[in-house]
Amino acid sequence: MPPLFWEIAANGFNAASILLAGRNSVHTWWTGIVGCLLFGYVFFGAKLYADVTLQAFFVASCIVGWWRWVGGVRRPELPVRHTSPGLAALLGAAGIAVATAYGLLLRTFTDAYSPFLDSFVLAFSVLGQLLMIERRVESWWCWLLVNTVAVPLFFSRELYPTAILYVGFWINAIVSLRHWQKLAAATRSGATPDPHSFAA
Repeated sequence: MPPLFWEIAANGFNAASILLAGRNSVHTWWTGIVGCLLFGYVFFGAKLYADVTLQAFFVASCIVGWWRWVGGVRRPELPVRHTSPGLAALLGAAGIAVATAYGLLLRTFTDAYSPFLDSFVLAFSVLGQLLMIERRVESWWCWLLVNTVAVPLFFSRELYPTAILYVGFWINAIVSLRHWQKLAAATRSGATPDPHSFAA
């Protein structure tokens, strides 16, 4: 199959996963696993090695997220909630430090294209995914940052379908952020809105 086929397939599954995440649906996780495996192949061919590493992390985290969101007899379903400002600031600083360190490694030891921007996408995607696993509203702030950097990065590597899709992800992150903020507010007030309805 030509590279464009795999890129389109990866984008299709990733788009489904992102949209399902915005709707607070547990099906975000299995669609994410398929999309990440396909993206790993695409990014390896584009020499975006930090993004290849990121896809491997995503596959593992999707498995954990799936388990965390489903709940069960001994594990109640996670509510949507906020992260404290202090912890959010600490996590942001850690993301910047990781992006800088990994960017230096890539610049020194590989032929990576734009190692620091690529590493920023990696670090804050990891952070966003970890917050997503815990159903934290702040995950969507991470995705806004990631998409802002990723769109021009992917355009520069002529990954045009991926870049265009990430523009859509940027818009989806704004919509999803507002939706999750309402869900978190309802959790604090003790209300029980439909977690999948954007009218909540």
